[in-house]
Amino acid sequence: MNTEQAGPIALVGSGEYLPVMTDIEAALIAGRAPRYVQIATAAVPDGPATLARWHRMGVEQAQRIGVTPVTVPVATRDDANDPAIVELVEGAGLIYLSGGNPNFLAETLRDTRLWAAIEEQWRTGAALAGCSAGAMVMAAWVPTIRHPREGGTPGLGLLSHLRVIPHFDAFLKRMPDVTTRFLVGQVDTVTVVGVDEDTAIVGGLEEWIVRGQGSAWVLTGKERREFRVGETLRTPLSGVSSVGG
Repeated sequence: MNTEQAGPIALVGSGEYLPVMTDIEAALIAGRAPRYVQIATAAVPDGPATLARWHRMGVEQAQRIGVTPVTVPVATRDDANDPAIVELVEGAGLIYLSGGNPNFLAETLRDTRLWAAIEEQWRTGAALAGCSAGAMVMAAWVPTIRHPREGGTPGLGLLSHLRVIPHFDAFLKRMPDVTTRFLVGQVDTVTVVGVDEDTAIVGGLEEWIVRGQGSAWVLTGKERREFRVGETLRTPLSGVSSVGG
């Protein structure tokens, strides 16, 4: 994959479209086309009211930043292969996959015309962000959070060397074994990264800077290394070394 002209990627623990994340989202689209493409497909299983709320929040965030919101209505794989819908991502400055059900999101977008168009926009300079479910699906495999041993879903594969745990600080409080849950089936070439709420790691593919309110964590076995705001972490494609200064 040629990524010489690719835009930045943001993997966000939580907080998409909220004022607390405005500066991060504004920085992602700064200097790019003022066209903020928002895809809330992960919220479809939660019902029309929830989906409408995410759409409204996305529009409000775009207005705070001062760019044009573009809501992409994708509820099915047929939608994700509809040329009229796919066309909406053209000319994007920032494409954002928001949160909800990661397994549904991956199943809906994987190997579709829409995902191919998103990748193409990113490769040619658009910023790409995923929050919570949207961050998890960037990987090659999306575990089922509550019952990872029962399986999961193949991801979109853009970041096949990563596995992302969003809401990391909150999950640790509710599920102290969340680290081991996500390490199930891990291979040496995959780095597991936890991202706290209201926090993002921005960069890609191998080097990321922590932004926001909390920390990011690189997990290996029973150990985890913390990276605070402003610090850089590295996730080599080889998976040989997963931490940096």
